[in-house]
Amino acid sequence: MQVPNPLNTSTMDLLLPDNTVIYGMQAPAALANPAKAVAEALEHPIASESLRTIAAKKRASNADANAVIVISDNTRPVPYKGEGNILVPVIQILFEVGYQKENILVLIATGTHRPMTEDEIEKIIDPWVFEHGVKVENHDCLDQDDLTFLGKTERGSEVRINRRYVNADLKILTGLVESHFMAGVSGGRKSICPGLISEQGTFLFHGADLMGHRESRDLNLAGNPVHEESTAFARMAGSDFIINVTLDHAFAITGVYAGDMEAAFIKAYEMVKGYARIPIQAEADIVITHAGFVGINHYQSAKAAFAAIGAVKKDGYLISVANFTDKKDIIGSVMYKTVVALLALSSGEQLTTLLHSPDWPFLPDQWQVQKWASVFEKIPLDHYYHWAPQLDKGSAAGLPGKSIADLVEATDFSDAINAAIDDIKRREGGRDLTIAYLSDGPYAIPYVK
Repeated sequence: MQVPNPLNTSTMDLLLPDNTVIYGMQAPAALANPAKAVAEALEHPIASESLRTIAAKKRASNADANAVIVISDNTRPVPYKGEGNILVPVIQILFEVGYQKENILVLIATGTHRPMTEDEIEKIIDPWVFEHGVKVENHDCLDQDDLTFLGKTERGSEVRINRRYVNADLKILTGLVESHFMAGVSGGRKSICPGLISEQGTFLFHGADLMGHRESRDLNLAGNPVHEESTAFARMAGSDFIINVTLDHAFAITGVYAGDMEAAFIKAYEMVKGYARIPIQAEADIVITHAGFVGINHYQSAKAAFAAIGAVKKDGYLISVANFTDKKDIIGSVMYKTVVALLALSSGEQLTTLLHSPDWPFLPDQWQVQKWASVFEKIPLDHYYHWAPQLDKGSAAGLPGKSIADLVEATDFSDAINAAIDDIKRREGGRDLTIAYLSDGPYAIPYVK
């Protein structure tokens, strides 16, 4: 069976066993004229005055008003470049109502991720922005001098937000709304939290209790404490205007949602919720998935494994392939490597118990490993097979599961997938096994109909 390669469209298709059942979501059609849709959304937003009106009012009360436009980092395929991008029209409106280039800042909401390099920034932002002298800078969650304390949430989180954003006269958020494995969906309030918060702000927000809560899951906002805490941070920091988009499999815009931070976000969420849950006939013995655009390293590939677990039988097998494009580190931070190594040496249940212990010192990035742990509460560690072209034989030491690179010298994604299937069949004595392929990877959530 031949299916498109979702990780590298310039290479050959994936070759899967003929008995593979393919599941995918039916995303809405791409907009015929995304540039027109962006322009209309900015002028006729949801539950808000137009961006032009808001920006002009800010300048009317302060001729030197400054604006901060928050954008996502390179873990999200937000259209900030090319035809129909959402960044240039925002800046053009600010110029038209009198904002000077030195009073406009594009702020990358890196959260606790590493700062983006100059080359990485240039790859995601339209050249027009640089040609017009607009500053682009990374948020730094560790720079205490660049954070402003706004108080505490009802749950007790310390709210420290990027100083330049807090002090801005005009606060604009941009982003992508798609399924998210702990916050329900991305976008909206997440531009601020975790996008612009301090590392300390993650201690409760991404602590073991909130991460382990049964409602902290894909496509769910009701009773989701991660969503609630993120919203609490965002309300304290404030926002004047947002513009978020939804995308299809080819990253073409399917919807534009601009206006009030919460009202516009909810409209986008309702759109995504309607198609991102995919019904399946039954859980499969073997599930094949991929880490998608977001899977730039092992840390991010957790999202694919967590999203896929609803399609796998208890004690079944999961095969995940990825393309680790992060040239700085294909695994993750030192803290992540430390905690994920503990998982690899124990089990999902043991790691979860450890993270909930009162004697455990909270470590940044432990939240991602906690989500990995929940995967291994359904399948054994050695029933997870993984491969990325950047992982050579032996380089996956300390990672949970079985590295396909240690089984065979695969040259492409198909080789890796089929080598894993062959190994599983050998382990299972050649018995007939059901196989499912999740064509959308981390972006769609399977459930037994």
